[in-house]
Amino acid sequence: MGRGPERWYVEIHPEQLRGFVDLVTHPWVVSVCRAVLGPDYEIVELGFDIPFPGAVTQPWHRDFPMPEETRLRRRLTSLAFNLTTVDTVEEMGPFEIAPGTQWDDGRDFDHEMFPSKDRYPRYEARAVRKYPRRGDISARSALTIHRGTPNLSDLARPVLVLGVDAPGAGNAAHHDMAVTRGYWAGLPDLVRAHLRCPVVDALVPIRQKHTIEGLVMGAG
Repeated sequence: MGRGPERWYVEIHPEQLRGFVDLVTHPWVVSVCRAVLGPDYEIVELGFDIPFPGAVTQPWHRDFPMPEETRLRRRLTSLAFNLTTVDTVEEMGPFEIAPGTQWDDGRDFDHEMFPSKDRYPRYEARAVRKYPRRGDISARSALTIHRGTPNLSDLARPVLVLGVDAPGAGNAAHHDMAVTRGYWAGLPDLVRAHLRCPVVDALVPIRQKHTIEGLVMGAG
């Protein structure tokens, strides 16, 4: 799925990732999920976000409209964990965020996701670029205004994304994650308690639904 020029996102099933169990049982990941989303959090998404050489600046955006639970009660209902597969340097086009903007209302954004360009100076004043190294894990709200920056290197910058919801958040509807019966049978109880996806006889490629139309052409 395109996320801008030379920038792609591909979703996978848990058993297609060596180390999936290690990731979702990592004490820090489990602790953050419980603290922010509650004890009944749900693992809903697994994929790779990949800016290839030639990827351009994305428009400032959030990944979906703000839920009413967040707007009215200032409660986050989802988290995205990012794990880089490379040591990130400036030329690779680091991820850039505007801290604190997860609370921006956003009802006047285009599709409630894309702020108008007259707001860009505020985000640029707050902007922080991230330079993670292999082995680093970060957690963020996908409501935080963010963007990818140009990849001027000759290397791709793949980032693993793990999406986790509070009960009822509804983001699982955008993803078709599944596990086979044999894989399910071998999972620890801690994983099965939070993996609310179909158990099937055979996996099929995920038909990706989480389209972000405004990213396709880049910032322009």
